[in-house]
Order: sequence, then C-alpha cells, then structure tokens
Amino acid sequence: MLFVPRNTTFGEIFVRFVDHVNAQAKGVVQLRLIGGPDAIPTFEQGNAVKNGVVDVASVAPTFYTNFCPECDAQILAPRETPQLKKTQFWNVLEKYTNQKVNAHLLTAYADGIGFHIWTTKPPPGGSLKGMRLRTTPNYTPLFQALGVSLVQTPPGEVMTALERGVVDGYGWPEIGIFDLGWGTYTKYRIDPGFYNVVVNVLVNLDKWKSLREDQRAALNRAAQWLEEENVGWVAERRAADEKKLKEAGIQLIDLGANHRKLAYDAYWDALAKRAPEPIKELKAASDAIR
Repeated sequence: MLFVPRNTTFGEIFVRFVDHVNAQAKGVVQLRLIGGPDAIPTFEQGNAVKNGVVDVASVAPTFYTNFCPECDAQILAPRETPQLKKTQFWNVLEKYTNQKVNAHLLTAYADGIGFHIWTTKPPPGGSLKGMRLRTTPNYTPLFQALGVSLVQTPPGEVMTALERGVVDGYGWPEIGIFDLGWGTYTKYRIDPGFYNVVVNVLVNLDKWKSLREDQRAALNRAAQWLEEENVGWVAERRAADEKKLKEAGIQLIDLGANHRKLAYDAYWDALAKRAPEPIKELKAASDAIR
C-alpha cells in the first residue's frame, strides 16, 4: 500500500523496494502492491495497517497523527534513519508505533530532504499572514503561528485547489512537486526548509509477529537496502528538481533562520499538548543525540 500514486517521486522508490524484496526473498517472503490512494484514501491508510486490512504500507506519519500524534516527532529528530535506528529515540518511537498503530516500524525513506512552503504569489511584505495554504497536520502549527488560513486536502486534490485559486500555496517536501503537476501553478519556494521528510514502511504488528525468523530477516535486509538506496535517490532527485525549478522560473524567498526555528518550536509544542508524556520522552531522546 502506498500513500501516493506509484509513479510519483515518493511512490517509485517504494515500488523498487517491493521489487527488490520479491527478487531477493523469493520463496521466503513476497509483497503484493495493491495500489495507493485509489485503493485506500491516504488519511485512512494508517488505520488500514492498524486493523490488518493491509500488511505493509508506505505512509508518512503525518497521515496517522489522528491516533498517534507522537509518531510525527520522527520528522523533528536530528538524525536520518540509519543513524536514528541506533538510538533510544528509535526505541521509543517503535514502542508507541507498536502500542498505537499496532505496527512494527521496519524502516523509513526520503529523509535527508526538508519541507518547504510553496506559493503561487509572493508573500506581501515578506509575511505569509492571511494567505490560504494547503496543510497537513505537520504544517498546521507553523502555519497557525504564521497567521495563514488553513485548507486541508489529500495530495490528490491539491492540483484542483491550485487551479481554482482555492489555495495560494501549500506545504510539501523539497522534491516531488513537478510529477504531481503542481509546478505549473507554483511561482515561489519559501526558504529555509525545515523538519526532515519521513515516509515510513510499516508492517502490521500481528503479521510481523507471525512471520518466521527467516522472513523477518529477509525484510530487515531489504530495509537496509532501502536505507542505502535512499542516499543516492535523494541526491539524484534533488538535482533533477533543482534543474526543473530553474527552468520553471520558480523564485526562492528566504525568510531567515527564525522561520526554521519557529517551525520546530511550534510543532514540538503542538505535539506536547496532544501527547504530553510520550513527547516528553521523545524530546529528551532527541535532545540527547543533538
């Protein structure tokens, strides 16, 4: 299961992961990719894993914050997945993913990329206040602090919202706007970037526990392959999108270091209000590895 269509930036690398598993673990464990938002809407995929409707899903934690807000603290961690796995932060994150999502956190990809705000017009006077921006839960605290008007839609509806002028912009990672068609309407990227993009590979916990040791080992090897593959993939996609950015004439507007600090402070505070004890534990684990 994929949170975006399989032929998009954040979909195609997961398709390669599935193909890798099926080639390398033939006769041990196999994955059947059933689709993306066309099969199960993005915001419902976390529940699909939790309830065992699907065994494995590629989904960003922001799309299941409705029942595991602390899970999205992962995007605030100061390490990328291979290093993060060796820390207490990952152990704590796995604990809450087990408890609240009924899932095992196999691995993650896309980290090494930041989030940005993208707009169809320049922020008047260098302020985004009053602009209408498409949001998801991880952007909302920052957007509220900036005084913008919030519009929440799944990724598949953003193009229509831009086309009709329903939104003046949106939050999205540094890469991927062009294969979704959003680059046609995007004129500005707000810098600096913030957070760390994370797309998790979740395995239903009951299914994970039911696997044989050799099956779990095969998936762990594939996870390591994905983490190594991610490094080159990020560099390649960043370079390709930077080229498209210049060709499209999208201008960069730098709001300064305080913009990035505001993003982190606002989201840690918002998550702490929703899950005080887990966030206290995760924040301490995050601070310990800075």
